[in-house]
Amino acid sequence: MKIYVVGGSIRDGFLGKESNDIDYCVVGATPDDMFKRGFKQVGKDFPVFLDEKGEEYALARTERKAGNGYNGFETYYGKDVTIEDDLKRRDLTINAIAMDKEGEIVDPYGGVDDLNNKILKHVSDDFADDPLRVLRVARFKAKLPDFTIEEETKDLMRRLVNEGELDHLTPERIFLETKKALKEEKPSEYFKTLQEVGALEKIFPEIHKLVGVEQPPQHHPEVDSFLHTMMTLDIATQLSEDPVIRFGALVHDLGKGVTPKEELPRHIGHEKNGVPIVENMCNRLKFPKEYKQIGMKSSEYHLKVHRVEDMSARKIVRMLGELAVDKEKQREDFSKVLVVCEADARGRGGRENDPYPQKDIFNKFADKYSSVSMKNVMEEQGVESIDKNNVEKMKMFLYNKRISMIKKEQKTEKNNTYSM
Repeated sequence: MKIYVVGGSIRDGFLGKESNDIDYCVVGATPDDMFKRGFKQVGKDFPVFLDEKGEEYALARTERKAGNGYNGFETYYGKDVTIEDDLKRRDLTINAIAMDKEGEIVDPYGGVDDLNNKILKHVSDDFADDPLRVLRVARFKAKLPDFTIEEETKDLMRRLVNEGELDHLTPERIFLETKKALKEEKPSEYFKTLQEVGALEKIFPEIHKLVGVEQPPQHHPEVDSFLHTMMTLDIATQLSEDPVIRFGALVHDLGKGVTPKEELPRHIGHEKNGVPIVENMCNRLKFPKEYKQIGMKSSEYHLKVHRVEDMSARKIVRMLGELAVDKEKQREDFSKVLVVCEADARGRGGRENDPYPQKDIFNKFADKYSSVSMKNVMEEQGVESIDKNNVEKMKMFLYNKRISMIKKEQKTEKNNTYSM
């Protein structure tokens, strides 16, 4: 029995990056051999074992296509399976490198050279047996944005798309890979890669509809709505590591994808038109509730936040009330939406480094709004309790009090702007 370290930790080591993702591959052993050494089995599809420290060890195996989708495989493991056999079933050469306990590198498919040359390349034609690899390669492009995907690998990705293999991916797997991609160094590369190989239209048709849709050039020098979305995602990535915020940036303009051609390049009402699109996409792909909520709010409110300096105090109070910013969780959500709004404002040609005072202004308004409660109003009115007949009256007092507070804050903002 021989044990190798394989996969991500080896790749990251060559790249000079830290990795907590250590995988072990065991060659020349059976499940009985592992049991005798005190390992506990945890895998059902193929034998994976845990040692006393909780680290995972998988028996070397081979796979053969036996059906549709990424689950359609027959797995074989036995003492005759070599480390080279096990590495061959992996997706990319940079992930098909192993190291034994003496530190000797096993690299039968040229992964080290591809790391040095910054190339993402499939290990073998067996790559085309698994549709999930289309998303994985796109994710690695997001993880290593300065790498180039080999053309033959792209052709295999297109083949999987054209043969309808992506139809067999479950929503759960799509979300998992997308969430990982949103956490990577440059998530926009994930979506650009999917677009390049024809997968975006299959998996995210709502985002694909933005491709080639023009916007007013005076506001969007980049013109193309998909390009603007990718630029917005890049700015959001600089501003926050939160994948939920990055997702909000991704979907904030989906309403532009359904603007009638005769109305272009204007997109009147796109912010509200995008809300059900975001909701339906999240429902279809089973994205978590938080992603859906931030995505919908980013779509609905981004223009209002941009125009805060032109909004009346009454409209601002109404908006803050809709968002319930006086409640802790909703205020946290609102803060995330404000980051999306900043990314949207700066995610356009020549505006990448522009300031975005609207975020600070709206945060001040939200603070003022939250500082006034029903308890404050009751004390001001000399009321100890509210009977049924006075509920609406007291709500109106509260509403007007908040409007008054926002008006004062608006005046302060204008005075500060003037003095600058």
